[in-house]
Amino acid sequence: MKLKTLLATTAFAALVSAPALAQVSIKIGVMNDRSGLYADLTGEGSAVAARLAVEDFKAAEKGLKVEIVSADHQNKPDVGSNIARQWYDTDNVDVITDVPTSSVALAINQITKDKNKIFLNSGAASSDLTNKACSPNTVHWTYDTYALANGTGGAMVKAGGDSWYFLTADYAFGHALERDTAAVVTKNGGKVLGAVRTPFPGTDFSSFLLQAQASKAKVIGLANAGGDTINSIKQAGEFGITQGGQKLAGLLVFINDVHALGLQTAQGLVLTESFYWDRDEGTRAWSARFAKAHNGNMPSMVQAGVYGAVLHYLKAVAELKSKDPAAVMAKMKEMPTDDTLFGKGTIRADGRKMHPMYLYEVKKPGESKAKWDYYKQLAVLPAETAFRPLSESECPLVKK
Repeated sequence: MKLKTLLATTAFAALVSAPALAQVSIKIGVMNDRSGLYADLTGEGSAVAARLAVEDFKAAEKGLKVEIVSADHQNKPDVGSNIARQWYDTDNVDVITDVPTSSVALAINQITKDKNKIFLNSGAASSDLTNKACSPNTVHWTYDTYALANGTGGAMVKAGGDSWYFLTADYAFGHALERDTAAVVTKNGGKVLGAVRTPFPGTDFSSFLLQAQASKAKVIGLANAGGDTINSIKQAGEFGITQGGQKLAGLLVFINDVHALGLQTAQGLVLTESFYWDRDEGTRAWSARFAKAHNGNMPSMVQAGVYGAVLHYLKAVAELKSKDPAAVMAKMKEMPTDDTLFGKGTIRADGRKMHPMYLYEVKKPGESKAKWDYYKQLAVLPAETAFRPLSESECPLVKK
């Protein structure tokens, strides 16, 4: 009798403790540029943001065992594709996040679909990721070329900049940004006088800037990003382009770019972002934690987007107690998004994360009160205004 009682007690204890021991193991791969022109605005800072999301969600307490790994795609689609295949096939990575450089992101988008995993894009801009190249396995979280064009492009045309010439990074992102901005310019009654494709990445933009200057366009649209934007703006200053009356439109400018340029050079730039560290109490508190973990640097909107996307993914997995990709993607789209950095939002059928975008102007040196105090807000673009309406979507996931 004693033996039977002991066995029964042991079996009951095992049944009671089993749910507490059950864990969902998740491996998240942060893939980005860790050594090149996008390293400051993505790089290790995106891995820091992902770790903060795991910490804030208290993943372990909710039965999730989360591992973060990272890799440098060097802004090359073949390198990124090889990493993705190894991660998915050999290293048991469940989710890839970040991935700046649209040509790399479009490749990861397809591989993720083929392997039935999940891609949480924050760094790439091409609006094709939720349009003609949309995938049931991808969420595009932070921003895209359509929103950038609507924000910066639309504002500058309305302010009188009705003739444009583009300096365009010669790859998927630059082409998409030029295309989407040119559409906004012409829709608002402006004209595109020309464009020149620049090598990616580039260092010397002199000849391209001289062509833009000779066009007499009121606005020179910089359809580039990161180090390319910094170099373009610096060299435009050396040629006295803005002093001559032409305006520069930084169509994708990050706070890290402004920091590198300095306010003396960057002042007056109009730009569009989905996140700014100094927007409210919540963004300031989180950004202070991020800076402490990342050499005193404030987060870019890409790094903030990694945080928001990973946090929402973890919520969906915890709710389901499963990491099945189809079920998790359905849950992510069903659940409203809500976090300190982006506020409340939704994820549409096409994978587009919906939240406001903000139009900012870079402060003059005398207006800045402290380090990283760089922006003054000009306007808020509601999500429905900022992003492509579903009625114009080519995404087959969208029911018409």
